[in-house]
Amino acid sequence: MPRRCVIGVDLGGSAVAAGLLTTGGEVLAQAQEGTHTRGPGTAVTTLLDVVQRMRQAAGALDAAVEGIGIGVPGTVDAESGVIGKDIHYVPELAGTSLAATVAAQTGLPVYVDNDVNVLALGEWRFGAGRGARFLVVLAIGTGVGGGIIQDGRLLRGQGGFGGELGHVPINFDGRACICGGQGCLKTYVSGTDIALMGTERLKRNVSAVDVFRMAEESNPTCAELVNEVCRALGAGLAVIVNGLNPERLIVTGGVAESLKPLELRIHTYLQRYAFARALESTRIEIVPQSKQSTVRGGAALVQYETERRRARTQ
Repeated sequence: MPRRCVIGVDLGGSAVAAGLLTTGGEVLAQAQEGTHTRGPGTAVTTLLDVVQRMRQAAGALDAAVEGIGIGVPGTVDAESGVIGKDIHYVPELAGTSLAATVAAQTGLPVYVDNDVNVLALGEWRFGAGRGARFLVVLAIGTGVGGGIIQDGRLLRGQGGFGGELGHVPINFDGRACICGGQGCLKTYVSGTDIALMGTERLKRNVSAVDVFRMAEESNPTCAELVNEVCRALGAGLAVIVNGLNPERLIVTGGVAESLKPLELRIHTYLQRYAFARALESTRIEIVPQSKQSTVRGGAALVQYETERRRARTQ
């Protein structure tokens, strides 16, 4: 009998990563391509290309693909697979029926959700949050998003905005945010905004990685900025601890690798703002993100949606 597999896809603003995975989360093959290497508005074409490459890999391995799970950086009507308007990094997807489009091209069941919801499912089924009764994942990268799973259920919210923890305001008079708000957590801790603040203060173009590196090298401007990042993140985590008090809280994403050495400092700020007893009962961990973890999320989405929809019809 052919091995049962699924395809997981992370469709981001800069790259589309896909993986062929077993039902146990083992990654058998991977592919990645720039989201817009073919030009503006070509994300769906890129997506279909990497999916086709994974199907070819499945054929070579005599594996049967049972479904496709896709994470996108915006709000999604997960029931229909239609993308919402709030998808700033891949704007051509706004309002599209992505699940139906990919299903028509592949003949496979296709499920689409917000990328951090998908990532949270992957961590819950296969990763650092495996087995948690109440898990919150905060992903810090180009933007900042969250995913919440309680008692085996992904909390999507009434309009698909459940888990948008990057847009919790932490400064009423703070920086303008891409969402239209002001003083959001994202504007202080995302890789995009750290790079922007570093560029403004140093008066030359720098990346977030540059800022963290120069802070470690005792550059006073960058050291001050990194301390502000730690304080803002501590305040944002306190909102989660006080408001949700999850069993597990995982901080991941592209910036997590730079944040990992600062874990103690972040926790010190967190203690200033969180209820002590709530903090005692929430296990918090910073977990640097890999491409395997993002594509595992797509596989977990296929499993979650298959089980959820089957249960609904019984």
